[in-house]
Amino acid sequence: MTKRNKFIYWIATIWLALGMLSTGIVQLFKEKTGAGGADSITQLGYPAYFLIIIGIWKILGVVAVLIPKFPLLKEWAYAGFFFAMSGAVFSHIASGDPANEVFPSLLLLILTVVSWYFRPADRRSFQLATK
Repeated sequence: MTKRNKFIYWIATIWLALGMLSTGIVQLFKEKTGAGGADSITQLGYPAYFLIIIGIWKILGVVAVLIPKFPLLKEWAYAGFFFAMSGAVFSHIASGDPANEVFPSLLLLILTVVSWYFRPADRRSFQLATK
């Protein structure tokens, strides 16, 4: 892995972890204000208890992505982040939210893909075929 790729991986992963951890904590405690709070989740058509589930999953996903070893668990965490954030993006778009409401979820979705793509070989559960 080149230094450039390692740098990209760690920057994307740290930003992803901070974003998922902070929104997971907010969702876990069902804050009424801010992005990801109970008001915004019910506006999107989801029940308020969904926040607790998503909050726990995000926090556990951050732990899985950051700890060494367990590459298969990391794959599942990345998949969960991808599904949660793509679902959030499409939920915001479908409900007619403005771009500033879609952007945080879209940013976390992009960071998920970048972190997953640039992850080192020892953090992969399988090796991509290369020539």
